[in-house]
Amino acid sequence: MINVAVIGYGYWGPNLVRNFLSAGCHVKTVVDMNENRLFALKKAYPFIESSMDIDSTLADTQIDAVAIALPVTLHYPIVKKALLAGKHVVVEKPMTKSAATSRELIDIALREKKVLMCDHTFLYTGAVRKISQLIKDEQLGSIEYFDSVRINLGLFQSDINVIWDLAPHDISILNYIMEKSPTSIVATGLSHTGNDMEDIAYLTMLYDDNFIAHASVSWVSPVKIRKVLIGGTKNMVVYDDIEPTEKIKIYDSGYRIKSDEDQKKMRIDYRTGDIFIPKIDTTEALSGMVTDFMQAIDKGRKPVSDAELSLSVVTILEAAEKSIKNHGKEVKL
Repeated sequence: MINVAVIGYGYWGPNLVRNFLSAGCHVKTVVDMNENRLFALKKAYPFIESSMDIDSTLADTQIDAVAIALPVTLHYPIVKKALLAGKHVVVEKPMTKSAATSRELIDIALREKKVLMCDHTFLYTGAVRKISQLIKDEQLGSIEYFDSVRINLGLFQSDINVIWDLAPHDISILNYIMEKSPTSIVATGLSHTGNDMEDIAYLTMLYDDNFIAHASVSWVSPVKIRKVLIGGTKNMVVYDDIEPTEKIKIYDSGYRIKSDEDQKKMRIDYRTGDIFIPKIDTTEALSGMVTDFMQAIDKGRKPVSDAELSLSVVTILEAAEKSIKNHGKEVKL
């Protein structure tokens, strides 16, 4: 049995504890600096040790792995301490606030022979796994675009802007299903709170093969939308994460350019066919992430949300922020 410590028992920590226990792990210790949260932990799980001391928890030789659910600015120092203390680590997204620190953590994990992965939970949803399989099986044809919208009212963050908060979800999905990286980023965004933390932003990721990806993220929308559109030459997909049952719809729709003797005119044939709604796995995504982490430790398997994918997400976020601060200037990768 793997002994686990969870550091951070705020919004995401309780979900981690529940899923590690369900996976058959021994959650030995939970660390948090808030006494009220630790009191809630004791009421729910009286058999789990509580602590306000991260260092002593990391020094505990009985603990094999650590799950970190802390603000992004704390990821780098705490993950580094955990790896150097000989612990396997899974950390909330994004891995760190810079590509340089993420790469340093990867190098430490390789040197210490420890698993390091990031909790990009959406990669473990049945919907995203299904889309990935559709692309691998070439059921969508050649993919031309990826367009995502992730907007809602709040929650405003004090230490990171909206792209670091919301865009990791869509970028991780994009990198996972497409298995390639953009060549440049163009991003714009604005802060309406006077603290230089953008609350609305638009990211465009450009590739060298006529593929384009776009993500719209916002904390200032009157409605909550979680939607991805993927256009292929054979079929198109709409993924609506808010939809309770029919999360994926495959559209037999598209277009074809017809040759014309008059080259100045372009003739387009449009195709609108059936809509297919596939059945998808409804297992809780976080359960899949925990299982993947455990198997990476036990069996040496490469996790789905591995450190290299997580680094690619941070690299794109860092470039997007640089573009925003330079008024939408294209940033090469």
